[in-house]
Amino acid sequence: MSLPYANPDAPTGGRIATGEVGSFDSLNPHILKGSTPWALRFLAYESLMGRNWDEPFSLYGLLAESIETGPNRDWVEFTLRDEARFSDGSRVTVEDVMWSYETLGTKGHPRYRGTWGKVETMEQTGPRKIRFTFNVADRELALIIGMRPILKKAQWEGRAFDASGIDIVPISSAPYVVTDFEAGRFVELSRDPDYWGRDLPFRRGTHNLDTIRMEFFGDETALFEAFKAGVLNSHREFNAEKWESNYDFPAIQEGEVVKSLIPHARPSGIRGFVMNTRRELFADWRVRDAMMHAFNFEYVNEAMTGSEQPRITSYFSNSFLGMKPGPAEGRVRELLLPYEAELLEGAMEGYALPVSDGTERNRANLRRAIRLMADAGWTVQEGVMKNAAGEPFEFEILLRQGENEYATIADLFVEGLKRIGIAATINMVDTAQYNERTDVYDFDMTSYWRGLSLSPGNEQKLYWGAEGVEAPGTRNWMGMNSPAAEAMIDEILNAGSRDDFIAATRALDRILTTGRYVIPLYQYNVSRLAHAKELTYPERLPIYGDWFTWQPDVWWWDEAG
Repeated sequence: MSLPYANPDAPTGGRIATGEVGSFDSLNPHILKGSTPWALRFLAYESLMGRNWDEPFSLYGLLAESIETGPNRDWVEFTLRDEARFSDGSRVTVEDVMWSYETLGTKGHPRYRGTWGKVETMEQTGPRKIRFTFNVADRELALIIGMRPILKKAQWEGRAFDASGIDIVPISSAPYVVTDFEAGRFVELSRDPDYWGRDLPFRRGTHNLDTIRMEFFGDETALFEAFKAGVLNSHREFNAEKWESNYDFPAIQEGEVVKSLIPHARPSGIRGFVMNTRRELFADWRVRDAMMHAFNFEYVNEAMTGSEQPRITSYFSNSFLGMKPGPAEGRVRELLLPYEAELLEGAMEGYALPVSDGTERNRANLRRAIRLMADAGWTVQEGVMKNAAGEPFEFEILLRQGENEYATIADLFVEGLKRIGIAATINMVDTAQYNERTDVYDFDMTSYWRGLSLSPGNEQKLYWGAEGVEAPGTRNWMGMNSPAAEAMIDEILNAGSRDDFIAATRALDRILTTGRYVIPLYQYNVSRLAHAKELTYPERLPIYGDWFTWQPDVWWWDEAG
């Protein structure tokens, strides 16, 4: 037995080297402070339960050999595997588990705190048993409580867990361990030959590569040049036009590097420019709608991708969870109706993003933007957009150094805004400063990307919940405070049927999309991966396609290529 998309006969060996734009100054991915390689928390840590990327709502025992829950899922009990070990050979104990949950829930990154707040009690109920009892009705909790990383308590004795730094190399129970790194430059992980779980059916055919190396670069150009030179041997291309025009270098021509198109059925998520509604400038939805009209997507898409990539039309587009065109109907309408008074234009009657004529001038949409700004109290006075007090409409677009694609798109946007008297400036800062500012929502508008899954749940409150309006470090960068959205998330969490779950998610999608919080860019409904010919993946693809844990999890190295 193995995961359906894994090759249980895959050989072990070889390496994968990928690149990222930015830097890092910490190896602790579980706290708010510092910058950490994003993949570290998935590769170097393990949890009680593991994901199957072909089944949205299924988890399998990993550190836990069994799971029991009550009929209402108001409690859940895990039994640890007797053979579970950390990379230093020590046993994974109930004490480690309990310390990990409490520490992450009280001192860790805000993404852990919402779930911890729903735990009424945590208790050891046997030599290898731990039980969580919940204080709210939330059917998903019995699943997601098993997804927290388990850390070795003894490694942190006498140390401040919430302090950033690279002085602690993680000791974990995962298949990979950090074996080399240089702050800001690279991190290298090696497959642990003594990994305790290598014979588990869940792990058969996974983690086949001996080495995983993550290199960091100042910008996208330097990263791509490193790939062409062979420093990296796997690269994900997000731009369809570049995929067609930039991949003709010698290694491609000689067959040493191959191009793979990998489809997926996961939601588009949201990617674009987010507006911070905590700032008075963007508190009025009509101003945000004006920005949506002033952004000439069709012109941008032609310039950036040759119009080859479709636009993100809603947060859950490209999936069955996405909102449907036209008025809200059936169960979706029933769910939204009690909140109709707070919903914005389009939520009930139907909404679609503005579409331009594709020319640079974008006249019709700019006229509409001017009317919307006037409705919100802003008019063009002597060529400058001003309010009644004579104050100009000016804002900053915050970008991270190396975000060249966003910078190019922002330049086009700024030029369009000038036509209606709005002055926007682009400010590119280093990774550390960018993280510091976005963690406390110190921006007007910035680049934004949130991946969404086919099993949305508690994480939606971290993304869009009202607590994130003031609490630092959440994903609610737009600062939305919507009782309707919170209610739809609760409906998702307690849906008694698949139909109710889909309806609640589609209703949430309407609230998010018509909130006009993010100016959406193009979606990646097909993944484009260029990689060394020796890097091989199974013919059977999971519904999540190349989801970040799928590469390198079930890839292997084939010397014959």
